[in-house]
Amino acid sequence: MLPETFHIPVLLTLGFVIVVGFYIGRNMKWFKMPALIGYMILGVLLGPSLFNLLPFALQDKLEFITNIALSFVAISIGLELNFSSLKKLGAGIIWIILLECVGAFVIVFGALYLLTGDLVLSLIFASIAPASAPAGTVAVIEEYKARGSLTKALYAVVGLDDGVGIIIFGFTASICRTLLMKEAGGGDLDMVLLLVEPLKEVILSFVVGGALGWLFSILARRMKNAGDVLLLLFGFVFMSAGLCEWLHLSVILTNMVVGSVIVNTQPRALVSKIFDRLPLIMPLLFLLFFTLGGANLQVSQLPALGILGIVYLLARSAGLIGGAYMGGVIGKVESKIKKYTGLGILAQAGVAIGLSLVIKNEFGELGAMVKGLDGEMIHHGALIGESVITTITATSVIFGIIGPILAKIALQKAGEITYDPYAKHNDDE
Repeated sequence: MLPETFHIPVLLTLGFVIVVGFYIGRNMKWFKMPALIGYMILGVLLGPSLFNLLPFALQDKLEFITNIALSFVAISIGLELNFSSLKKLGAGIIWIILLECVGAFVIVFGALYLLTGDLVLSLIFASIAPASAPAGTVAVIEEYKARGSLTKALYAVVGLDDGVGIIIFGFTASICRTLLMKEAGGGDLDMVLLLVEPLKEVILSFVVGGALGWLFSILARRMKNAGDVLLLLFGFVFMSAGLCEWLHLSVILTNMVVGSVIVNTQPRALVSKIFDRLPLIMPLLFLLFFTLGGANLQVSQLPALGILGIVYLLARSAGLIGGAYMGGVIGKVESKIKKYTGLGILAQAGVAIGLSLVIKNEFGELGAMVKGLDGEMIHHGALIGESVITTITATSVIFGIIGPILAKIALQKAGEITYDPYAKHNDDE
């Protein structure tokens, strides 16, 4: 571990992270794991737990990178929320998306509240539980060339449930912020305030996101060059992130609305210009984002969170699988979609880690003073932030491993995998 007095220029550190992260992420394919897992591992190695090249003080200075990355992730999600496409999915898929999100929230909350008795901590973990990571599922589908109704259902669910999850998170985080502020100030809890504050935050996030999306669309529709559109988008992302910080709004929900306004009101040509250029910048943002997320993982605290992590992992899996099944029953979808959709959507990484970073950054000075994981007295919000980022980062690695495996099993049981890339390769040889 580097001593605290040893200082390295920030740009040198970032350059080193990008170069090393690139090669680590690129070689994760040999372990059949997504690159983001490699980025998180790099973050753990460079974080305070080991070499301390990314100390907490530096992470605080680089918080703006997290906000920018989260904003682009949220816009990407919003661009997938095309209302006309949603109508074509049918009521069955909508029911699955809604109930798997609600199922994960309810079961994780109940299990963790029984375990810890901490209302706010349980609510925060429950609000993060619905978020999924479509990359692992999509990679399995493409690798094995899966085709069929379950495959289409998985594409729809993993592409859209993050939107529902973010709305759930927005409401819940605002409620928890109010609870922690009341906890620190003392006095009776005002139930009206508890409901009004979250509602105000979510409504303002929709209003600000809608206004920014509308203004961007007016300016961008006159542009013919895709590079100009991307440059304009950067400006609006920065403004959106700044407004959210200033007005205490959800950076994820606000930018998701921006993306949704664009895709539902603008010609396909404009949306295509954004889709064509976003992949050029997202790899860099993801590399820095997930490396910083991994650096937040405190290895020494993992034993203290062992039971919490196991309960979260099991409860989330049960909620997603059970909720997807119940949604299939209510929506009257075909049997294989009802039975196997839940198995294909367990992977969790990007958005979940982003939400946990939001909690760590925004809740650090909220709540009464309590004993932290290392025994020192800290704010209740800071304890929740430490617990969430450490647990979610660790369980994301586990979900990143078992998620694609279970997705493959689900597609095999549904009879939608007829292509074996390894067998074909052997035949060619």
